[in-house]
This record gives sequence, C-alpha cells and structure tokens, in this order.
Amino acid sequence: MKIHEIKTRVRYQETDQMGIVYYGNFFTYFEMGRTEYLRNLGLPYSELEKEQIYFPVTEAHCRFRSPAHYDDILIIQTWISELKHATVEFNHKVICEGDNKLIVEGFSRLACLNANRKPIPMPEKLKRLFQE
Repeated sequence: MKIHEIKTRVRYQETDQMGIVYYGNFFTYFEMGRTEYLRNLGLPYSELEKEQIYFPVTEAHCRFRSPAHYDDILIIQTWISELKHATVEFNHKVICEGDNKLIVEGFSRLACLNANRKPIPMPEKLKRLFQE
C-alpha cells in the first residue's frame, strides 16, 4: 500500500467561530490529498480530462477524532484502499504535525466516467498505476 503525504497549514479562513477547522474543510483536504496522489503517479487530473476520463466523488465519509486549529500544520495521508471495475476508493488520514494527533480519518469513492458522464470500466493503464 503506497501512502502519499502532503502538508498544509490551517488558514484563519478555514476555522469557525470556535477557532477550530470547520468540518466541511476536511473534504477539501481529502481532495488535496487525492489530487497530489494522482500527480505523484504522473497522472494529474488535467491529463485525465484531456483523455475524457472523469472521476466524480460518489461517496465520502469523515470521522472526526480531534480538533485542528488555526496555524496548525496538518499532514494529509492518502492511499488507495479499494479498486473495482469502475470505481476507486481513497482512504485519508489528517494528522497534526506537532503532536502526531489523529484529527480525522475517512474515505472518498470515485467513479470512472466517459465524456458523456456514463460509467466506464477503469482503463487498464489506470488500473496498473493504481495497483503498483
């Protein structure tokens, strides 16, 4: 299992009135992790779109373990947990760099679609990249 990590610093605008990261922002962090995971494989979303392959999120889940605050440095870990005929599932963990506290964990499932936004089997070259 290949785990890809990126870091981000919590910006003030990402916090709520209580001074903690607003819960919806964790899905943005998951997206950041997925995007960089694919880029690290040599497959940025822009290249997929040129080939008219699209990956919309069909399901996402986030379990909150501990709050994150303004100026915390977060480590976003992403890996592929499941690869099926026409879907791929990414798992995510967000950890606070200072104390290695688990902030959230979750997953996002994406479907493989063609230019007409119809489900298609995962192209072989993607399967190979995802399975390495």
